Amino acid sequence: MNTTDFEVRELVDEASRLIRDGSLMAHVITFGCQQNEADSERIRGMLVALGYSITDKPEDASLIIVNTCAVREHAETKALSLLGRLKEHAKKRERYCIGLVGCAAAEPHVAKMIKSNFKYVSFTLEPAMLSMLPELVARYLVRGERSFIVGQDDGRIPEGLPAIRQSKHKAWVSVMYGCNNFCSYCIVPYTRGRERSRRSEDVINECRELIDSGVREITLLGQNVNSYRSDMDFATLLERIALLEGDFIIRFMTSHPKDASSELIRVMAKHRGKIAPYFHLPLQSGSDSILAAMNRTYNRERYLSLVDELRRNIPGIAITSDIIVGFPGESEEDFLDTLDMLRRVRFDAVYAFIYSKRRGTPAAEMENQVPENVKHERINKLLKIQEEISEEQNAAYLGRTVRVLVEKEINKRGQKMLSGRSDTNKPVHITGAKYDIGEFAYVKITEVGAFDLYAEPAGNNEI
Repeated sequence: MNTTDFEVRELVDEASRLIRDGSLMAHVITFGCQQNEADSERIRGMLVALGYSITDKPEDASLIIVNTCAVREHAETKALSLLGRLKEHAKKRERYCIGLVGCAAAEPHVAKMIKSNFKYVSFTLEPAMLSMLPELVARYLVRGERSFIVGQDDGRIPEGLPAIRQSKHKAWVSVMYGCNNFCSYCIVPYTRGRERSRRSEDVINECRELIDSGVREITLLGQNVNSYRSDMDFATLLERIALLEGDFIIRFMTSHPKDASSELIRVMAKHRGKIAPYFHLPLQSGSDSILAAMNRTYNRERYLSLVDELRRNIPGIAITSDIIVGFPGESEEDFLDTLDMLRRVRFDAVYAFIYSKRRGTPAAEMENQVPENVKHERINKLLKIQEEISEEQNAAYLGRTVRVLVEKEINKRGQKMLSGRSDTNKPVHITGAKYDIGEFAYVKITEVGAFDLYAEPAGNNEI
């Protein structure tokens, strides 16, 4: 943009005066993964620093930020549809500003379309350049300039961005960004850029501050979190965080099987009290030929050996996975191989998705695209089998006492319950309890289903 740092500061200061004088409010809408949730916390933090108040009511906002996902076509379409519905709001309110950020905003064809067809959208901003947000808002408010930031990723990681966290007791902490894997179906390496890791000192200090502030659950994030490489590897970083003082639990996601090392498993086992006995390990397909076409760089044998190592070293660990149904060329035999892996591994839960073409990925150009009706038949069959497995896995919890982080109060089955998650990431709903939100509680499981566990407070002799 050929603007000096001094000019940017002057511009942002002028915009800040306008925002504060007008008592303007902002609303952030988030689609997609946990990384987007973490980014939205930074977005809110930067907007508050700029002078906005944050509102949960989009109709009260003078600034709307839509944080998008591009992993599947449906998520991208939903975000663009939302933009269309905001057009009428843009006409009615002075100093109304709309920004599109996130992975869809990093796709050149999307930014070009927004520039041409959505004249009321003020800017688009790719995720790697999120720190430019105050400048883009200022350019529009002060000068009426629309901005479209695509392809400017310089590989740097800005530290110290403010955050407005959605929870006082749970926190996302990004340890690395981007992806080098280039799975043939995935747009993320093109929208999030190459892998780059934060300094371990910055990550550990952030975790220490969160624990000191009362946070009880920290989830370490990365597009491929266990490929973290800075001055130490991910297993070492995880252990350093686990050694911090305080009453807390650590989770992490998302993992690629190629980087799930024996050392990582050893650290998880050693620090089980601090590191959750839970591993999200995407399989994507049970067919070796489809895995090769996906460029996943492992096969069935490697995946099964990894699952065996996890269960051997961490008894009772919960394992969940991602599976794509209907990848180009997937035959009925390939699909049956996937069902076979479900039965062999016996995942606690599976997040299954129908393959979605993503423009610019190799898989989008592959022949033998699977018909939509076949995809839907297969995913329904898979989900039915997995639901039965999940219920059988959960049956082992009946009568057991588990530790739960109490997260919220809900209305379920016509009564108020407390709800949270166990160390193994199981949703647990508690009746007859008076625990505080954000407190660890020991509860006895009294009923199980495929997706939820129900519990009551455990007696002292049951803990």
